[in-house]
Amino acid sequence: MPAPTPVRRALEFVRNAELAITCAAFAILAAVIFADVLVREFTGSGLSWARQIGVYANVVVTIVGIGLASAGGTHLRPRFTDRWLPAAWDPWLTRAAELLTALFCLAFAWLALGVVRETYELDERSVVLRLVVWPIQSVLPIAFLLAALRHACYGVWPALRPAEQGEGDPHGEPARSQPAGEAR
Repeated sequence: MPAPTPVRRALEFVRNAELAITCAAFAILAAVIFADVLVREFTGSGLSWARQIGVYANVVVTIVGIGLASAGGTHLRPRFTDRWLPAAWDPWLTRAAELLTALFCLAFAWLALGVVRETYELDERSVVLRLVVWPIQSVLPIAFLLAALRHACYGVWPALRPAEQGEGDPHGEPARSQPAGEAR
C-alpha cells in the first residue's frame, strides 16, 4: 500500500525543517566559537557567554540531527544479526523494527517532556546567561516525538523508509549485501 501524498509531503517538510534548524545551529556554534577565539587572541580574554551558547547550539545540532539520520537512513546500528533469520522475513522484521523504534522514541519524548516540565516549573536558569533553560531542553521531546512519528510512518508504509546507508559507505550498502562469491 503506497503512502498517502500528504504523509510523504509532511515527512519531507519535517526533514527540510530539521535540516534548516541544524544548519542554523551549526552556523551559530561555529560563529560563536570563532568569535571567542578571535577575541581571546586580541584581548587575552574570551567571551564569557560563548561556551554556553556553543553548548546550546551543539545540543540543537545533535538532537535535531537524530531526525536527519532517520530521514537519510544513516543511523548506526548493529548489523551482526542481519543474517540470523531468513531473508524472507525481512519485510516484517523491518516493519516491526520501525514500529518498536517509534515506541522507543515516544517513550523518550514522554520522559523528556517530564524533564522540561519540571525545569519550567522550577524556573531553572543558566548560571552564565541567566536565561531559562527549558526552551533549549524542549528540543528533546520535540525531536523524539517527530522521530516517533517518522518511524511509525516507516512501519506503516515501508516504501517511505529511506534506503539504509552502509557504515562508512556514503553511497549506501544494502543491509544484506553478499561479499563477492558468497552464496546464501
